[in-house]
Amino acid sequence: MSTRRPFVLLSVATSVDGHIDDTTPDRLLLSNPADFDRVDQVRADSDAILIGGNTLRSDNPRLLVNSEERRAARVAAGKPEYPLKVTISASGDLSRDLKFWHFGGEKVVYTTDSAAAKLREELDGLADVVSTGDSVDFGLLLDDLAARGVERLMVEGGGRIHTQFLSQGLADEIQLAVAPLVVGDAAAPRFLHPANYPGGSTRRMRLLGTEAVGDVVLLRYAPKEESA
Repeated sequence: MSTRRPFVLLSVATSVDGHIDDTTPDRLLLSNPADFDRVDQVRADSDAILIGGNTLRSDNPRLLVNSEERRAARVAAGKPEYPLKVTISASGDLSRDLKFWHFGGEKVVYTTDSAAAKLREELDGLADVVSTGDSVDFGLLLDDLAARGVERLMVEGGGRIHTQFLSQGLADEIQLAVAPLVVGDAAAPRFLHPANYPGGSTRRMRLLGTEAVGDVVLLRYAPKEESA
C-alpha cells in the first residue's frame, strides 16, 4: 500500500462568469456530450472519486464510470471495476436512500466525531465511516486514502470542497471546463468561495494545457509552486 498522499485533481465545469449551477430546480448542464465523455475517462483513470455531502443531497448522483469498455479496461489492469467513491459530511445528514450508496463499488465517508455514530447507523452495510476528529481534516482524509492504496483522487465538488482543497494547498491539478454561457445570478453556486489561498492574488498558476472540447474549453492548471 502507498503511504504517499494521492495526486489530487479538481475537476469542474463552470459558466463564463464562474458559476457551477444556476438557482433553478433543474441541474444546469454546463458540459456537452464530448466533455461528459472526457470526464468519464478521467474517472476511469482515477483510484477514487470524491464529492461533497451538499452536492450529494442536491444532485443525488450515482458517480460512476459509465463506459463499459473503460470499466473492462480497469478490471484487465487489475483494478476494481469502479473507483472508490468518497464523500464528506461534517453534519452526518446523509440518507441511505441516496443513489450514491447503491451503485458502483466501495464507498467511504469522512466525518466528525459528533456525527460518526449517526452515520454508521444510517449507512450500516453501505459505506465505511471514518471520523477525522472535531472537524473534517482534509490532510488526514488524504492520509487515510493513501493507506487504502489510492494514488490518484478526482474531486468533483462542490464549491466548498474545491475551496478547501485549493486553499489548503492540497490540489495538484485543476481541470476547468468553461462553457459558453453566462448565469448572471449572484445567488448561484460558484466554483470557489472566498478563502486565503496560497500565495494570494498575485501568484500565477502554471498552465499545463488547453483544449477545445466541442464548444467547451478545457483549461488545465498546476496550482502548486514547482519545487526548486
